[in-house]
Amino acid sequence: MKIIECVPNFSEGKDKAKIEQIAHIFAAHPDVHLADYSNDPDHNRSVFTFLGPPAAVRDAALAAAGKALELIDMREQEGAHPRLGAVDVVPFIPLAGAEMEDAVNTAHKFGWLFYERFHVPVYFYGVAALKPNCIELPDVRRGGYEGLTEKTSCVDTSPDIGATKINKRAGATIVGARDILVAYNINLASNDLPLAQKIAAQIRKKNGGLKSVRAIGVQLASRNLAQVSINLTDYRKTTLKDVYDKVKKLAAENGAAILESELIGLAPEYAFAGVTPQYLKLNNFDENRLIETQIKKFTG
Repeated sequence: MKIIECVPNFSEGKDKAKIEQIAHIFAAHPDVHLADYSNDPDHNRSVFTFLGPPAAVRDAALAAAGKALELIDMREQEGAHPRLGAVDVVPFIPLAGAEMEDAVNTAHKFGWLFYERFHVPVYFYGVAALKPNCIELPDVRRGGYEGLTEKTSCVDTSPDIGATKINKRAGATIVGARDILVAYNINLASNDLPLAQKIAAQIRKKNGGLKSVRAIGVQLASRNLAQVSINLTDYRKTTLKDVYDKVKKLAAENGAAILESELIGLAPEYAFAGVTPQYLKLNNFDENRLIETQIKKFTG
């Protein structure tokens, strides 16, 4: 059986009732397995991880996206995390038995059905990108929701599907296919946002930092903490230990320390090479955070 993972990110992290309504769509949908979901009020974002056969995953993502569009109004949404729309990003990832071509086909089919059903403009990114300037997710998100009108009116940055006139309630949606990505946050024992931003800039691949690392510094206002929010786009090239040690070193050079870290969604076993969850000060780890565990649960 081909198994595809999908990790949709919705621009709602404060209203737990709304988040639970979206979770119910996944949990009730036949033939898919809801592996994990979480929300953060400061990022104002929720992230769901589910998996199943390609067609079932596509249909469950469409159903949940429809519910999210009912519940989320981008005109009222604010948060620390970059975003373009209510259904912000919907990536498809090939797992057991699936190839990247399966993920790309699922992403393209989802994107067209999503637009036909909900009339929300779509950008394709990653391996599913149709334009060279849309391969990297940060490039697609540049300008954010607030810059969408200008972004969509420009030929070079217009949506792949949909009119250039934006529904301000929904914004735009980014759909893609990619390899496994590890989303990992490190909270400093400090509320020094400029320091978190400085560290994020130093560890980014594009700035000459660690391979396969994207990072931003954000303020967790509800906890009075600064956070380095990290995506490992290739956990084989840079492991969790690599990035933790680098952030710890840079923080110490500036008189700060690491309070804790957290995973968002799942991670493969290999990402933990040479390290334990205790070493990483992970505050939310158990075996269910491993992709391999969730595949076994789904396949029996």
